[in-house]
Amino acid sequence: MASKLHSDEWRWPDFKLQEFACRHCGETYFHSDFFDRLQWARSIIGRPFVILSGHRCALHNAHVGGAPLSQHLTLAVDISADGHDRLSLLKACQRAGFTGFGYYQTFLHIDLGRSRQWWSDQTARDLWLTS
Repeated sequence: MASKLHSDEWRWPDFKLQEFACRHCGETYFHSDFFDRLQWARSIIGRPFVILSGHRCALHNAHVGGAPLSQHLTLAVDISADGHDRLSLLKACQRAGFTGFGYYQTFLHIDLGRSRQWWSDQTARDLWLTS
């Protein structure tokens, strides 16, 4: 659910709204439940998350080859796996209630869409399944 946000309402200390903005145009999508869950996962891990991609406008999503109905069109995040134990990162995101998981060689995609998982390729599958 998107809504307007006043700067004094931001309650997620480990993140900034700009981290989730479209890299193409700066468009944002506010979803407090998503941010609550992400903050919870971050608290479980106890280490910073580097957000590689958050919200995408339709043009940017098409440009990067995103799925036509990508969760990024509202809000999903790709978290860099660099410096994280992959299994711990995944478990924290599962515990926080995320339902969509995409496993890539260098990052983990998470969203609140329907329950599903996928691997970008065999190398990513091997990396995540042997974590």
